[in-house]
Order: sequence, then C-alpha cells, then structure tokens
Amino acid sequence: MVAVPSIAQFGLEDDSELLRFSTAGSVDDGKSTLIGRLLYDTKTVFEDQVQHIEDVSRRRGDERTNLALLTDGLRAEREQGITIDVAYRYFATKKRKFIIADTPGHVQYTRNMVTGASTASLSIVLVDARQGLVEQSRRHAHIASLLQIPHLVFAVNKMDLVGWSQERFTEIERDLAALANRLELRNYKVIPISALTGANVVDRSLEMTWYAGPTLLEHLEAVPLTNEHDLISARFPVQWVIRPQSRDDAHHDYRGYAGQVAGGVLRAGDDVVILPSGVTTKIARIEQGGTEIAEAYPPMSVTLHLEHDVDVSRGDVIARPNNQPTVSQELDAMICWMTDKPLAPRGRYALKHTTRWTRAIVESLEYRLDVNTGDQQPAEQLSLNDLGRVKLRTTSPVIFDAYRQNRTTGSFILVDEATNSTVAAGMLLG
Repeated sequence: MVAVPSIAQFGLEDDSELLRFSTAGSVDDGKSTLIGRLLYDTKTVFEDQVQHIEDVSRRRGDERTNLALLTDGLRAEREQGITIDVAYRYFATKKRKFIIADTPGHVQYTRNMVTGASTASLSIVLVDARQGLVEQSRRHAHIASLLQIPHLVFAVNKMDLVGWSQERFTEIERDLAALANRLELRNYKVIPISALTGANVVDRSLEMTWYAGPTLLEHLEAVPLTNEHDLISARFPVQWVIRPQSRDDAHHDYRGYAGQVAGGVLRAGDDVVILPSGVTTKIARIEQGGTEIAEAYPPMSVTLHLEHDVDVSRGDVIARPNNQPTVSQELDAMICWMTDKPLAPRGRYALKHTTRWTRAIVESLEYRLDVNTGDQQPAEQLSLNDLGRVKLRTTSPVIFDAYRQNRTTGSFILVDEATNSTVAAGMLLG
C-alpha cells in the first residue's frame, strides 16, 4: 500500500494550520540540504543530532556541516550521497505546522515522487542555478501539474556558486515562466536561495539585495490553505457502519455511519442521497468524538445519523441529491506504474477507491505520457515509473469525481492480489 504520514504520527491535534509540501528536482540540486537547513534554522533539531552530523561531516572531510544528513537517514543514502526513498519530516513555526516529503531526484524513483506529492498542498522544485532548467526539473514540474498540486515553488538553489548573479536568476526565471505557461500553472513562485549558506531560506540574503520577494519560509507560512478542499460538493465515503452490539445494548436503536468528509459541508437537516443505491433521506445529527456538532467539512472524521433506517454499507457515498458524483463501472484514468512487472491490457487487479474495494480489468492502454515533453506516445505496456492513460472496467460501480475537482474522490490505487502490493496510483479523468 502507498503510505503517507498521518497527523497523529506527529502528535498534531488538528491540521487547521498544517501545510504538507514535497520537494523535488534533479539529482544533487540540494533537496536534502534544503530540508536540513529548514530544520536547523527553525531550531527543530535536537542538540545531539546536530553534534552527530557535525562529527560525521568532519570524518567525511566536508568543508562545513552537511545538513543533508538530517534527512538522508538510510545508511545506503548516506554512503551514496543520494535520496532513495520518501523521507517525511515535521517542523513548526509560530505561524504554521509543516510536514515535508523529501522525494528522490533520480528518474528511476519517479514513483516515489508521485507518492510524496500525492497529498501535498505545495511542491518545491529545486533548480540548480548553474545548470538551469534540466530534463528532470521539467519532469517534476509536469508531474506536479498532473497531480493538481495547488501551489508550486521553483527554488533556484546554489546562487552562491554563480556569484549571486541577478542576471543568471532572471534568465532562469524567464525559462520557468515559459514552462509554467505551457503547463498552465497558475500559482507558482520563483525564489533565489542557497541551501548551503541559508540565504533566503529562513533568513533574508545579505548577498541578494536585488531580490525583494519573500524568503522560502515566509512564502510557506503565507501561502493560503483555503482552497485545499472542495467545499461545494458534499462527499462522505462510509468507512464503518456502527450498529448495536446486542439486544441488551442501552443504545439498541443507535446506528451511525462513520468516515472522513471528502468534500462539501454537511449539516443536520440536509437532504442526502445514498450511492450507489440512490435512496434519499436526511441527516438527523452529526457527532465527532461522541459530541454532537453543527456541521462537518473536509477533512473531519465524523459519524452521521440519518432520519430513516436505510441500507448503507462500507464503501457507499453520501452526497446531495442535486449534486451527485459519477457512478460507473467504466473508468478513464491517468496512472503511474509502480512495480517491475509491466502493466499490459487485460491485466486484472484489485482497485481501492476511498473506502470501497472492487476488482478491475485494464480494457485498454491509450498512451504512455512523456512527462518531459508532454507528448502522448503509443505503447503496448507501462513499465516501472511510467505514466499513461488507461481505460478500466470494474466488477462493481465506483462513485467518483474527476481528480481535478476532488483529489480524494478522484484518486485510486491498483493492487496485485497475489502479492498484496500496490502496483499503480491513478487519477480519474471524469
């Protein structure tokens, strides 16, 4: 299964001011150093950790403390000086909490980048000021666009190695504007930094006085979170049906439907429809942690009580009668293939979408996507890390929205039932 950290893992009570962001870029662009700098300069690192990486840096002969060691935790990563897995880190400032996904730069780890960015509200794509916009930077920007990540930051790193040149930054900024226009990126920012020295990461650079914009941390603290969820279309995938445990149960008439709100705002008295059955009823009340509340919205986990005793099961979706998701067994999707065994038409897999499991067959592979150029290439199979468009048919209806409308109800995974391993992550096209 694709695993991402939960709020509870970091001891956070809520995510009202939580920003999830990922980092990406070409190999050696400085992703791990940047995250180490953020952790170090926001004083999120323990003294013994700092002492340890200082000792390791001295033994390796590094000229200064190697902050990348704060995130490159695996031994193989430290020995090779690369990041080979998604490393999740947490830090906080007075204004906001953050969860970072440090994703690999190598082409062969594209799947890890997709995993790390899939739940992100912002992605930082690093660009080496010496190299400019290279193929892997374009790849990661294209994937960020494909994943509909709301905000994108191009961090032009290693400005110290180009003499803090405003001319060089302007040249790269111009190339990035052309790329953003081609990918139709609306919310993006370009910031010149040096992760090694800390310039414009947390503290403002003394060397680049020509730059008048925010530091990277200032931008991370200020980027709006209001558009993270669809608050218009009510979507409630049922995760668990709470029934009386016995005839003697004091709450023998208690029946609730627990889950996480995936879209819209739900209130007592709202007319709702149960999908896929199409039965209509009203919300009687809403509870959270045993306490009745007035309304529920994403990503709150709540229990709904309905006015009528209707047939509701795990995997059903509660929505509004006049604003319903698509219910279909025919799916059109973009997928990222995540395993060594290639995908080929007529392949059969288990499909997990929100809280519903079903089986699916690949009816056709429409094309393979070249994420460097955006070209659609004819293909007979998808190999590890490939992205492509497929048509699937499921054994039972899937209740979904297009991914561009709702990232929760518009995404799914494919699982190999023989190995129980996740083989693909998908985005529904509507």
